[in-house]
Amino acid sequence: MEKKTKVVVVGGTGYLGQHLLQALAGDRYDVAFTHHSCPLPRLLLEAFPHFPSFHVDLKTGLGFHSISHHFGQPDVVVNCAALSVPRVCEQDPDSALSINVPSSLVNWLSSAFPTKNKTLLIHLSTDQVYEGVKSFYKEEDETLAVNVYGKSKVAAELLIRDKCQNFAILRSSIIFGPQTLSPLPKNLPVQWMDSVLQKGDTVDFFHDEYRCPIYVTDLVSIILRLIDRWVLSDDKQMRLLLNAGGPDRLARVQMAEVVAQVRGHDLSLIKHVSASSVDRRVVSPADISMDITKLIQTLDISPTSFKDGVRLTLQSESRSHILS
Repeated sequence: MEKKTKVVVVGGTGYLGQHLLQALAGDRYDVAFTHHSCPLPRLLLEAFPHFPSFHVDLKTGLGFHSISHHFGQPDVVVNCAALSVPRVCEQDPDSALSINVPSSLVNWLSSAFPTKNKTLLIHLSTDQVYEGVKSFYKEEDETLAVNVYGKSKVAAELLIRDKCQNFAILRSSIIFGPQTLSPLPKNLPVQWMDSVLQKGDTVDFFHDEYRCPIYVTDLVSIILRLIDRWVLSDDKQMRLLLNAGGPDRLARVQMAEVVAQVRGHDLSLIKHVSASSVDRRVVSPADISMDITKLIQTLDISPTSFKDGVRLTLQSESRSHILS
């Protein structure tokens, strides 16, 4: 029988983590995941009864030894865990650094497994490592983050590149797509835009901050391709840094207009405002759109357009409402 690939998803209860667990559920992978919140959501326990879960504190590293003891050495670790709300990071920079810079995870991998080169770390970074003063940043451009969140992610990248033998760092943009199996309390971007426009009230959207939002299924596919490439490689060497964004450079107002077009909402409800007109208690980069040529060429992947992703997201939401 073919040996299963052992994968640990750190932050398995978050948005990307849950979508990744769904994709890994099958015969090819032996999967474990970590969580910080307790107790674990019942829906997750029911959906993945065969996936061992481990309570891990990223700040202290407590809990990682249980993975070594009960699950063994993973072939791949995917780090989806983060304190990712820039305003919260600004208010509590110590927590942002201790969670977003995965020192405890990197220390565990290097100390628990002498043959550490056999484990690949796939780490989720962010487009907010860029300063935001031009369009279509490339991977080799300088990282000059303007807020605590971005700076913590720059520090994480430096740590991984310095301490890990094998890694893939993915600089992700805004992730959008269907709701998770166990619904999250935070607003999902497309669903939120749809719900506020549906109410018929006028809504303000920024016209001068640009991102390259990525459909969650594409980001999961990128991770799966990296896992497969690692498993199939003979020399077990990978040191990759990739911009992981979608194909469209969009301001929030353009995203809202796409949602309105797909759903037939009144476009006149969408009001264009400047980001500088709102005090978000955090500095936000103006244009962190990314050049994704390297991603497309390296993994032979064609990311979904924002409009198609919105259509798929809202179709999925309609289906889940009918089923429930």
